[in-house]
Amino acid sequence: MNQEESNLDKFERYVMNNIPIRLIRLSDMKFVVRSDVKKHFRSSVPLEDSLYHPSESVQYAILSHRWLDEGEPTYDDMKANIAESLAGYTKLMNFCEKAREYGMEFVWSDTCCIDKNNSTELDESIRSMFRWYRNSAICIVHLAQSETIADVEHDEWFTRGWTLQELLAPEKIKFFYKCWTPMTDDEDDKNMEPTEVMETLERATGISFDDLFFTPGPIRVDKRMTWAARRKTTRAEDVAYSLMGMFDVSLQVAYGEGGDRAFCRLIEAIMQAGDPSVFNWKGQFAEHCTSRAIPQSPQSYVDCQDLEFDDERLEMTMTSLGLRVPLAILPLNVSWRRFDGSSTQLKLKCPLCPTIEIDFTSYDHTNLFPEDIGKAMSDEYSWVYALGVVNYSNIEGSREVLGIRRKSAGFILARKPKPTFPPGFQPSDILGITIVCRPEKKFTKWSLINSGGLIAVEFPNIPEESIVYIDPDYLQSVYL
Repeated sequence: MNQEESNLDKFERYVMNNIPIRLIRLSDMKFVVRSDVKKHFRSSVPLEDSLYHPSESVQYAILSHRWLDEGEPTYDDMKANIAESLAGYTKLMNFCEKAREYGMEFVWSDTCCIDKNNSTELDESIRSMFRWYRNSAICIVHLAQSETIADVEHDEWFTRGWTLQELLAPEKIKFFYKCWTPMTDDEDDKNMEPTEVMETLERATGISFDDLFFTPGPIRVDKRMTWAARRKTTRAEDVAYSLMGMFDVSLQVAYGEGGDRAFCRLIEAIMQAGDPSVFNWKGQFAEHCTSRAIPQSPQSYVDCQDLEFDDERLEMTMTSLGLRVPLAILPLNVSWRRFDGSSTQLKLKCPLCPTIEIDFTSYDHTNLFPEDIGKAMSDEYSWVYALGVVNYSNIEGSREVLGIRRKSAGFILARKPKPTFPPGFQPSDILGITIVCRPEKKFTKWSLINSGGLIAVEFPNIPEESIVYIDPDYLQSVYL
């Protein structure tokens, strides 16, 4: 295949898959589709440039803004030529004018460039939106409540769910105030230098300077979720849908499923990558059909523990029994406990490392093990506890071992002995069958008893940044 064919193929694939379905052509203010864009830019494709990328040819401006409560021009309004009477039309025209100043021929706005009556188009648009903002030549941001840079931190644009990806995805951003005056004289306000604008963005978003230039992916989940924690969406499901691009996962769009279900599906999709930081949350777990390891919302990650997770990945699989995940199971003994009627207070020690003590309060025992509490607190019915470490390493060599860090994190797990016979059962109840006891003591499966979140532990005598090796037999697959 020659270079001309290669570049043209690359160009055509890019246009048909990586730009918006529909754009506005500024020369006549008409809607155009991808095939029109392909015709427009095809002649600009270089024939002999091995480093060519289609984004060099295919350029469009994209709008980021806070929607009006009413009066935004829709696709139907534009097609019917009635958009000019709407309150949001002036904003659209100002955006188009600014795009012309950047030499753009094509623009995209989420208000009117999506036919929301077409469910297939809406689904593709929502799934692709991060990529569309990423591939834009310039993202024009209208801050409708700001007249000076001092107003920016209080502008509603920084409180909305969808505008998070509209800040993070584009490579170039230009901010405009309420009356469409530019925030700075620079062509690009998303500057790699620590300018006043970038420092303001850090304060307004709580996102560090380096993270404003982040790469999407299902990693550092605990940190990235906090970026969305204080943002709001009109539709409950959009809390999850607006984060698909940031975590580089895809969900089927199903408005009406409810925000809780949508967020559970988002977390399940993120878990497929196996980053243990997804477990670093606090509070009540979501009402998931099988698992207690799913948080309720991005707010669950606020004030989570400062834990370090290396590049190790866990195999996480959602099953009918719960989330199956392999953990390094370290035994814990109860050195002290007290039951006050609604909770159990425990002091747990690890016999493998007696200096480790974990103070723990559980509110979940009655849900996990519904037997009479008085019996449950006796030795016969005592629970067995363990720490399920998530940030271990699989060390391969002449013999596979597990690596445990000085600063580790894990779940508090519990299980109880299974009785030899069902309560009240007598072997004589079944005639003609030889009844035998189990050959060894059996336990129920491990259950997650802390209401969300990891427990941080620090193993003494392990140097910082080092690990110790333990037998791989400590590794067990559990269902959370």
